[in-house]
Amino acid sequence: MAKTESTRASLDKQPREVATMFDGVARRYDLTNTVISGGQDRYWRWAVRKALAPRPGERILDLAAGTGVSTVDLAKSGAWCLAADFSQGMLAAGRHRKVPMVAADALALPFADDSFDGVTISYGLRNISDTEGALREMLRVTKPGGRLVIAEFSTPVVPGFRTVYMEYLMKALPKVARAVSSNPDAYVYLAESIRAWPNQRQLALRIASTGWSSVKWRNLTGGIVALHRAYKLG
Repeated sequence: MAKTESTRASLDKQPREVATMFDGVARRYDLTNTVISGGQDRYWRWAVRKALAPRPGERILDLAAGTGVSTVDLAKSGAWCLAADFSQGMLAAGRHRKVPMVAADALALPFADDSFDGVTISYGLRNISDTEGALREMLRVTKPGGRLVIAEFSTPVVPGFRTVYMEYLMKALPKVARAVSSNPDAYVYLAESIRAWPNQRQLALRIASTGWSSVKWRNLTGGIVALHRAYKLG
């Protein structure tokens, strides 16, 4: 069995490394997210559901769904919502949740073309080695006229706050994670990957370059998180 204690991925995002790292944080992942976000994770999930606006009878893919917390929230709409993740440990930690789950690689999704009315990915796109490849796969499995919502850590828009936030990421966040996470070293990677991630406008351009249309974004919590929305032309 692969060792999962004190493991972290490198910024070249090798799939095996990333999967092993998430297997190692799965046991206390949801609690850790709530603690390090100061409870904002609940608001961010609500914002994703509102932006995606799933409706009864629709099919929704929640990619990089982890333990399925976000999928359960989306399913409150009455839509059929599927949790997909490439970490077997994360899926196992969420197996008690009453939503369908499947192991899936974002770069080779096991779904037919035009399968879903909506696709969403929260805090997972940053961890995929080929961002554009994943965006093209999401486009492929979305029905014409369907929509995409991406929630991802981003760049705070207030300069003074941005400096404080970056200091928190690199110094305080790993310390907080040591108190609650089953694999605190993973949160060093988290901090580094957020700092290396493109800002809101740069990500919007990358989304548009893969064939998505009408790309827009909205900042949450001062730009700590950005929601990007886009559509697949019919």
